[in-house]
Amino acid sequence: MRKVLLSMVALALATPAFAGEFNKVLSAGDKAPDFAGIPAVAPNGEEASLTLSDIKEDVVVLVFLANHCPVVVACEDRLNEFTSEYKDKGVRVVGVAVDHRDSDKLPAIKKRLADKNDGKINYVYGHDESKAIGKAYGATVTPTVFVLDKDRNIAYLGAIDDNHNQEDKVTKHYLKDAVDAVLAGKAPAVKETRATGCGISYNN
Repeated sequence: MRKVLLSMVALALATPAFAGEFNKVLSAGDKAPDFAGIPAVAPNGEEASLTLSDIKEDVVVLVFLANHCPVVVACEDRLNEFTSEYKDKGVRVVGVAVDHRDSDKLPAIKKRLADKNDGKINYVYGHDESKAIGKAYGATVTPTVFVLDKDRNIAYLGAIDDNHNQEDKVTKHYLKDAVDAVLAGKAPAVKETRATGCGISYNN
């Protein structure tokens, strides 16, 4: 009996108190973990910094990205179009990479924005070398999105839509639907989905 009780205690300690259906750290309704001072690049190529408390828009869309990831590349134009569509509606999109590859670090991000300097990428894009933000948000793949409401609670987490490979095959626009709901003062009908893409390594 003692061994059983000890095992139950160990399991309780190992299981996150606020784990979602797919995310093992957070779920919809949780307070969004704070972040500050993440080195970033603005759309114009200038150095910037990502701090959650500095963002004044009513809705924040935090997206975990990786330049090396083909799934991110496949979704890139969709994310850019979303940013353009919602930037004047009180929505701020911020991208963060945590991967250790050189292609995902700040110099490569700056080059990526320069290569796409046609007005499409218009969100601040940072790199957290410590990976702390990725761990705090339970991000395991790229791309993964988190929609934060005006109180900085998580309204939605998961995939951008239901087909990351083929935009013309998309039938469910999870990110857009969630943001539209939050802007209307409502809870999203779908609060969490399984994000699919390239795995994030926390071992380096």
